[in-house]
Amino acid sequence: MLPSMDDQVVRDVVAMGKFFASIDGIGVKKGSVTPGRAGAASPSLRLAVATTQAGLEVRVAASPALGAPPVSLATPAPPVAQAPARAARDVAQVEAVLATLREDIGDCKRCRLCEGRTNIVFGQGNAGAELLFVGEAPGADEDASGLAFVGRAGQLLTDMIEKGMKMQRSDVFIANVIKCRPPGNRPPENDEISTCQPFLEAQIRAIKPRAIVAMGATAGKFMAKSGDPISKIRGRFASWDGIPVMPTYHPAYLLRNPSAKKEVWADLKLVMDVLGLRSE
Repeated sequence: MLPSMDDQVVRDVVAMGKFFASIDGIGVKKGSVTPGRAGAASPSLRLAVATTQAGLEVRVAASPALGAPPVSLATPAPPVAQAPARAARDVAQVEAVLATLREDIGDCKRCRLCEGRTNIVFGQGNAGAELLFVGEAPGADEDASGLAFVGRAGQLLTDMIEKGMKMQRSDVFIANVIKCRPPGNRPPENDEISTCQPFLEAQIRAIKPRAIVAMGATAGKFMAKSGDPISKIRGRFASWDGIPVMPTYHPAYLLRNPSAKKEVWADLKLVMDVLGLRSE
């Protein structure tokens, strides 16, 4: 161990390695192998630490046999300011408000999405949650069950929360921008988002989370009030009525693009800073 290495940097690197390892196989069919590497052993990783003019630099590289370029991780920025603590709340009262909201939605026929849906996906979780995750829309598994994020992307989200952030999924609340599945999982249209918007806003007002993670292009742009691509707005806090909002990639995107996991982990660490969850 280098004497000059900051303990927080070491913890970040170790946590990142564990996080990547915990979710690396999700979405990969059992027994599948990478073409041209049948029977190959898992690649070994090398960790190198060097002090540069820019500060401490940590480089994680695959073994030379893989021929993969190293990934350079710059020294983390100073922790962001924590979100203000909330006053004591009556969780039972919040649950009652959410139950009333669900009754108000009823067997919703306010837009065309009612024609093809099986179930309205209201969202679920802890009514007293300090952290709210917002996705785009229900998928096939969610439409069938009536629950948010229960498919493969939901499994990955659970690992992001529990193995990465060291929280319990039962401690957070999870919802979507719209509550009915669009045909063929297409992106929601603007009028559909506008129709469902009051219900998500009412959920946010009732729960009063200290931070929100907006997952994917639709949720990210909607919650950040931005027209820029998710790749441009992720990693920077926006605000929703004073609540810090972190846009990031959707878990379904990570299933298709595993290399983006490092960006999502960086985003989640900032959220943890806001919530005061990272040890100094």
